[in-house]
Amino acid sequence: VRVDHTRVAEVEALFARVQREQGRLDVLADGVAGEDPMFGGWTSFWQTDVEPAAQLIERALVSHLITARYAAPLMIAKRSGLIVEVTEGDLLFGGGNVLSDVVKTALKGMAMRMAEELRAHKVTAVAVTPGYLRSEKMLEHFGVTEERWQEGATKDPNFLESETPLFLGRGVAALAMDPKKLARSGNLISSWELARDYGVTDAGGARPDWGRHWRTI
Repeated sequence: VRVDHTRVAEVEALFARVQREQGRLDVLADGVAGEDPMFGGWTSFWQTDVEPAAQLIERALVSHLITARYAAPLMIAKRSGLIVEVTEGDLLFGGGNVLSDVVKTALKGMAMRMAEELRAHKVTAVAVTPGYLRSEKMLEHFGVTEERWQEGATKDPNFLESETPLFLGRGVAALAMDPKKLARSGNLISSWELARDYGVTDAGGARPDWGRHWRTI
């Protein structure tokens, strides 16, 4: 379903349809605008292009709030569910420039806030981060395809420790099925941590561990 997650009416209609057609909502995994090009690259705050700041915050942060606001009631009604805010980094701050830092850090805080408010309703909320993500955008950046992605290591050797979106997706699915997931509500969890805890693997059976790799750089 095509939805503009910055438009309240469209998001409200989406979850009304979910309720009408499915009668329940088990998982919300929200990565809206995670790779928005307006984030820009690594730079100091005094060199950051601030022109798109308001629009970026609307796209990459407010959209998450709107989406969670209309998803949560379906989970509260069933006293079950998992809300996942996809962010960046397994520390309580972001990366890149000041705008990406503000957004990514705020998503972590929002997940913690939602977790406390939802705990009594038996609904879990967490923030999760992938490692070095081998997304379509990154494949394009390195000029490779998924079939020959290893060639990207000629530009950056760390790319050999990258992971596909499937890796995080499998981890989230495993978390959603964990009967004890509420104990992790409010946590900031990484893809490699989920892989260790639940034994999931990436495409082809690999189990990249960006956290371990980062400590060797």
